[in-house]
Amino acid sequence: MKILFIGDIVGSIGRDALESYLPRLKRKYAPDVVIANGENAAAGRGITKSIYQDLMFMGVDMVTMGNHTWDQKEIFDFIDEVDYLIRPANFSPEAPGRGMATVTKNGQTLSVINLHGRVFLPPHDDPFQKADELIAEAKEISPLVFVDFHAEATSEKIAMGWHLDGRASVVVGTHTHVQTADARILPNGTAYISDVGMTGPYDEVLGMTKESVLYRFRTNMPTRFEVPKRGRSVVSGFFTEVDDQSGKAISYERIYINDDYPFQN
Repeated sequence: MKILFIGDIVGSIGRDALESYLPRLKRKYAPDVVIANGENAAAGRGITKSIYQDLMFMGVDMVTMGNHTWDQKEIFDFIDEVDYLIRPANFSPEAPGRGMATVTKNGQTLSVINLHGRVFLPPHDDPFQKADELIAEAKEISPLVFVDFHAEATSEKIAMGWHLDGRASVVVGTHTHVQTADARILPNGTAYISDVGMTGPYDEVLGMTKESVLYRFRTNMPTRFEVPKRGRSVVSGFFTEVDDQSGKAISYERIYINDDYPFQN
């Protein structure tokens, strides 16, 4: 199975960039499944039903979330109704939604798991224990398992990679919006990267207007961070090919597209 993952979509610039580049990425990589992190898709804070539907129309097969899952209050009205939107599995058991879902393409079924880190982020249930539970459940369905670990600390993400090596097909980190250069296939066959990066505004700070961020750093005064509505974009992604029988990664490629690193056919 060929899997294309799109890093955190930030605001309208990120959505427009995905709409522009996803057809070209599909022609180049021919992925069976496209997964995208959408927790910043609505102006940098959460996701709406219409945006979720737009992502599905663009050709995304599964949307994962993160610490901004609940920022758009309407999500409570639709998260239990849609099939391909998941939130971190180690949220409270009383939270709506689910943390794992499957997608079947070309006769193969992929389980997608979303987890949330605890270092420098709000406390949630143990992601390592929850990963063990869901991996065991997923393996009863198929050897193909993809994990989006939405976490701040690279140490926690790397630890999760080693924890799941040989059990998950792919473990990607999200949340920091900066693509890391540590992609590899771990010894037991799990493709790993600490952070895929973001798909959104290129000339700002992690997708937020640089003026507001600079003001916060210079003055230590509170200010609201906003996502610009226009400007240059960056598209970040991670492509993996996985053996259908063993569930182990065969190859991987980091994807990073902007005006300084143009798309290569």
